[in-house]
Amino acid sequence: MVHKIHSEAIMLHTASVRHVKSYQQDNPNVINIVKTEDEISATFEMLKIVHRYNQNNGWTLLVAPDNVPSRHLLDACSIDTNKLLVIRAKHVVDMEYMLNCALQNGRFAAVITWTDILKQQQLEALQLNTHQAKAQLYCFTTEHNASEQTTVPSQLQVC
Repeated sequence: MVHKIHSEAIMLHTASVRHVKSYQQDNPNVINIVKTEDEISATFEMLKIVHRYNQNNGWTLLVAPDNVPSRHLLDACSIDTNKLLVIRAKHVVDMEYMLNCALQNGRFAAVITWTDILKQQQLEALQLNTHQAKAQLYCFTTEHNASEQTTVPSQLQVC
């Protein structure tokens, strides 16, 4: 009986292993673009970044769409939700202004925008102000949309 259950479990595990590009730099003068294949890999990368900066002094700002990670998931990943500020993108009137303020006020360790929230023009405008940044900026994008962008500002660092 045990052998039969074990063999059925082996048959169910047919998923392939996928390597997702990550974020190894710490340079406040660049915008870190994290390319992911889908929402699941984006969620895992976002959790890595939030967990990393959760250990630092300062808040982590996550600008997210409606499908934000649940509190249960954040708790399961040992993320202190008292140091995480989540703002839904639909509630932001001026995205560039809000991101510039968050990057420069010194209270945030990291600012993360979810997949494809920022447009190319907004990234270029933010790039002009990153020399004053006190926080790391991470912008998520899907592989599909990253290939559609024809020009990338010279100081953007792609992960």
